[in-house]
Amino acid sequence: MTEGLIGNTDLVLGFSLDAFTDVGFWTRVGVTAGILTIFNLGLQLNVGYTGIVNFGQAGFMAIGAYTVAILVEKESVPFLLTIPIGIAIAIAFGLLVGLPSLRLRADYFAIATIAFAEAVRLTAQNARGLTEGNQGIYGFDSEWDNISETIEGWLEATVWSDPDQLFPLLLVVWASVTVLTLGLYFLQKTPWGRVLRAIREDEDAARALGKNAFAYKLQSLAISAAIGAIAGMFLALSLRFVIPSEFAPTFTFIGYAALIAGGLASYPGVAAGAVFISIVYEAPRFLDIENEESVRFILIGLILILLMAFRPQGAFGKREEMVLGE
Repeated sequence: MTEGLIGNTDLVLGFSLDAFTDVGFWTRVGVTAGILTIFNLGLQLNVGYTGIVNFGQAGFMAIGAYTVAILVEKESVPFLLTIPIGIAIAIAFGLLVGLPSLRLRADYFAIATIAFAEAVRLTAQNARGLTEGNQGIYGFDSEWDNISETIEGWLEATVWSDPDQLFPLLLVVWASVTVLTLGLYFLQKTPWGRVLRAIREDEDAARALGKNAFAYKLQSLAISAAIGAIAGMFLALSLRFVIPSEFAPTFTFIGYAALIAGGLASYPGVAAGAVFISIVYEAPRFLDIENEESVRFILIGLILILLMAFRPQGAFGKREEMVLGE
């Protein structure tokens, strides 16, 4: 088995060459793309609108996923109650990471966030009494199954007599994508959002105008952490288990590939890039070759090279927004 975009997708998705025309396959790809879109909304806020390079988003994702799994399975906390708890914990960790590191130079901050994400993953791997280590946590999705069955019943009674098992999750994931995207879009139009852009373009000038750049960047990181935790919760539901290997730094870098493909400082570009990269990432499954993982990264690398050569601003980005690259 090879490791897919969100882990061992041979185990999770399980399909053959004929699946290319199968609704179930595209449903699973849609769930994957939706999770990656939510994941990248936080990165867009950080990188595209605030100018801070956060390489630790996978760590916040892990916090969200493990919070749901641990509280439901080990503490019998109602599933819906674990969602705000997980978001709050991720925000707390975002503040914990940002307070000492956001004052660092940009490259040192990026290194600090990678270290944070790896610390979370290694802790999950070794704290077996809490996280079950590499064996993972299972059985936390029974309440979600009830919700999913209710949605399936609505679909069967209205538009689809035999919906795919993952289709309810697809609907909820993309509904969340819509709400989060609109929320961030309108937030970006507020004075708070305009200050973020000012900080991205010239932090010294923003400070000269009396803006507390550190506080704004800390707020941006905290919101991004919350969004990352939400993506982690959906990832846990899609996999039906949580293990440390799902939150390797690779996930963050794939997220950046999708972010670049869609375009910086463009929320519509986040979804477009995520869908595109998700399809490209799964394409090698249709080829009867070995080393699928290597082929995937080669394809993504070639796409990024072509983008840098012919459209460095991405599909929906604008050249004037590429402040970080200047």
